[in-house]
Amino acid sequence: MEAVITDAKRTIFARENGLLKDCLPENLAAPLIRYLSRNMAEDIDEVLIGNATGRGGNLARLSALTAGLPLSVPGTTIDRQCGSGLDAMRIACHFVKAGAGSTYIAGGAESSSRSPFSSRARFSPEHIGDPDMGIAAEYTAQAYAVTRKMQDEYALLSYERSFKAHEDGLYRQEILPCHGFAADENMLKKRNMEPLIARAKPVFQSGGSVTAANSCGISDGAAAVCVMEEQKARSLGLKPKLRFIGSTVSGVHPHYPSAAPVYAVKKLLKEQNLSPDDIDIYEINEAFAVKICVFSQQLQVPYSKINVRGGALAVGHPYGASGAALVSRLFYEAKRRPDARYAAAAIGSGGGVGLALLFEVLT
Repeated sequence: MEAVITDAKRTIFARENGLLKDCLPENLAAPLIRYLSRNMAEDIDEVLIGNATGRGGNLARLSALTAGLPLSVPGTTIDRQCGSGLDAMRIACHFVKAGAGSTYIAGGAESSSRSPFSSRARFSPEHIGDPDMGIAAEYTAQAYAVTRKMQDEYALLSYERSFKAHEDGLYRQEILPCHGFAADENMLKKRNMEPLIARAKPVFQSGGSVTAANSCGISDGAAAVCVMEEQKARSLGLKPKLRFIGSTVSGVHPHYPSAAPVYAVKKLLKEQNLSPDDIDIYEINEAFAVKICVFSQQLQVPYSKINVRGGALAVGHPYGASGAALVSRLFYEAKRRPDARYAAAAIGSGGGVGLALLFEVLT
């Protein structure tokens, strides 16, 4: 059995307490589920949705019912913090390969605006240390000798790529207009980011290098894909663009979650007998610029292969949805890259967990 991605969509990403502040997470996920299951709702084996800061309960089932799927379609909610949406896709792909089912909707949804929690969950026990993500980004920058200049240079590149992708209409391909919105909130007004990045002050540590300008914003949004067994997809006349090859999960010290994608991708490439050079397209979540700097440095991957249409630094980071958005971005980038052979998505999350997925690009 082979698992393939046949379609992908996301909502706009909006600032916390911004355009989507009145939308509960199930109302963010439901339009995507409805769209992706069109003409085959009865065939959906399960809906898997990642979520990190919600009110509890089974958000996936709630979202499926809100979307109007048949009562027979179950749902499972996954919490791996920032990796939740990517893990939902990983599980769906492995279900298909194992023959447990043939059609899944998988993704993530997050409404930071509607979260009932005033503080984050604990990531690590006290005897190890449980730093906030910003402090952990500072620790990672220090451990891997990533300077403020390096972070700012990457941040500027990411902003420029995001604004260009928005202006060129590439984000419109990913976004399903819903709730009256069709463009990411941070993309509505283009700004000259270079002086803003240069003037930004460290926000997490006195004398540090991590600033609001080289860190992502807290956001609301959702993203999802349709995962199908390949022969079934082709029998329905669908044209999948990504074939799932494999996945890995790995742990690092909870002080260095920004380095976690490095070790997850290394492990994945070793298992598949591939080198970093063999991957044509990388999507790595940009919670902090230092994360991409470390990834590029440690794996010797040029920025020309990483997040070529921008990412979370400019567009935003709705925790449970961000990993799902990586695969959605890969899906549309694969359509534009018939020359590419392999694509990878990776994310690091609180507690020092890295998650990576590898796909073959289909022509």
